[in-house]
Amino acid sequence: MATSPVVLLIDNGSLRPDATMALRRLAELLSARSGLSIEPVSLLHSSQVSAADLGGVPAQIVKPGLRRLIEAGAREFIFLPLFLGPSRGITDYLPELIDDARAFAPELRAVVADTLAGADVDGPDVRLAEMLAAHVRQTMQAGEFSHPQVALVDHGTPVEPVNRVRNAVARQLADLLGTEVSTVVASSMERRAGAEYDFNEPLLENVDQIEALIGGDLIVALFFLLPGRHAGTAGDVAQICDALLERKVFSRVEMTPLLGEHPVLLDILADRLQVALARIEGGAAGGA
Repeated sequence: MATSPVVLLIDNGSLRPDATMALRRLAELLSARSGLSIEPVSLLHSSQVSAADLGGVPAQIVKPGLRRLIEAGAREFIFLPLFLGPSRGITDYLPELIDDARAFAPELRAVVADTLAGADVDGPDVRLAEMLAAHVRQTMQAGEFSHPQVALVDHGTPVEPVNRVRNAVARQLADLLGTEVSTVVASSMERRAGAEYDFNEPLLENVDQIEALIGGDLIVALFFLLPGRHAGTAGDVAQICDALLERKVFSRVEMTPLLGEHPVLLDILADRLQVALARIEGGAAGGA
């Protein structure tokens, strides 16, 4: 009987325990939905978190985890990225790890599924914008906002195609919300220095300098998946929002929930998984 490929749900990794626990919950839900065993692993960082903070179970990262699975006899793998767009961790680092693994398992077969945005960075999966729209409406209702301004914020990136995903999703979000809000702008939490990274502008901390924003109420739509140092409780984004309030450039600033809290995220992951399964069953495999 043919064995199923090993499926690894991969995030970038975090030093915050709540990020690993959220990744595990997603893997459990996807396992129940797909009938497959989905292993939650990170590219980096998470193995430094104390197991005591993770229910006594250490976090797994890809490099040693892949070696462990190969030593146990696994030879077919699906890597399912929990990434919004084509970050270098998925386009560069992960293929390197797969190539390294083939040095001691030449027969290894691997498929890397599309990221959540899909293959077209300028026409990303509209479900990302639909999740954001639902979260904006939820935040509007809870706070009794009337036609607020919306600033979509992502981490910021050195990779221009990832930024194009952000901008495309912001355009989709504006179309979905229409006249329910006064405006939608895209922004980054942070950026690298240098003119070559200017595509990340504007930064969230400077959104009040955008002519379209005129003070009043601001909803910050979090284009982040899991809690952590940036988008978690008292994280970097929350501190930026607090600073905007302290500067009195907005009367109210509220953040939406994370995308990882929306059930449609599982729909997207399940779709990416099904395509990857068809690819590996059809004989397509590769490190990118």
